Amino acid sequence: MSRVKAIGIDVGSTTAKIVAVDENGEMIWRYIEPTDPRIEDQVDRFLEKLKEELSISDEELKKIPIVATGYGRKLVHQAKKKLTEITCHAKGVYKSLGHGGTLVDIGGQDSKVIVISNDGKVVDFTMNDKCAAGTGRFLENTAMRMKVPLDKMGELALSAPEEVKISSVCTVFAESEIISMIAHGVAVEPILKGLHRGLISRIVAMIRSVGLTPPLMLSGGVVKNPAVRKMLEEATGQKVILPEYPQFMGAYGAALIALESTKSEN
Repeated sequence: MSRVKAIGIDVGSTTAKIVAVDENGEMIWRYIEPTDPRIEDQVDRFLEKLKEELSISDEELKKIPIVATGYGRKLVHQAKKKLTEITCHAKGVYKSLGHGGTLVDIGGQDSKVIVISNDGKVVDFTMNDKCAAGTGRFLENTAMRMKVPLDKMGELALSAPEEVKISSVCTVFAESEIISMIAHGVAVEPILKGLHRGLISRIVAMIRSVGLTPPLMLSGGVVKNPAVRKMLEEATGQKVILPEYPQFMGAYGAALIALESTKSEN
């Protein structure tokens, strides 16, 4: 008999994640890879990997509920429910940390600020999905342009004693501004520090629009960047708390909701 009682799948713009939970809602298996343009095929592969690694038969898998979230959720045809990232991230983070607060989730194509109550409910939220500025894509584009490894951007930014202001709020114009700075001999590190500062200023504006209810929590792939965490703490005066698996919070929340559906049916 499989220990897996529910599955959550989060198809984001940059990465796709799958999480399996046991009857207590504990995360017992997880997997992540870059999002494939052929999402249906990718989900099929995910489920095959799950079956193989956890020794689950086809018949057992058919009985396990699946909930999908993320921008590609509608293409997960195996899912019994398809829910927004707001709901799933809130659920995953609340279960992981055991308390409410203000959650900042910086994704590849959008950023979200979610206020979560002490009993795990979404009180308010705001989302930036119209412009890449304030998202992981903003950093990725610049890393490529400046030939800096994405996983080194934060360290390099923090190493700069000074920073240059990036005045453009649009990714395209900011890129032009950066090209001009490089042409005038400005060093990479202060440019990166200014770039991160610009991203954080947009996130902080989003936080202020819904109000900061401590503690401040952070999820999403960008949390691996130390400059984002440090500058967010400086700008808000709040210590940033991370769940154990920050990139998996959407998929984890989806799995928890799938688990709840089985309990309500019994």
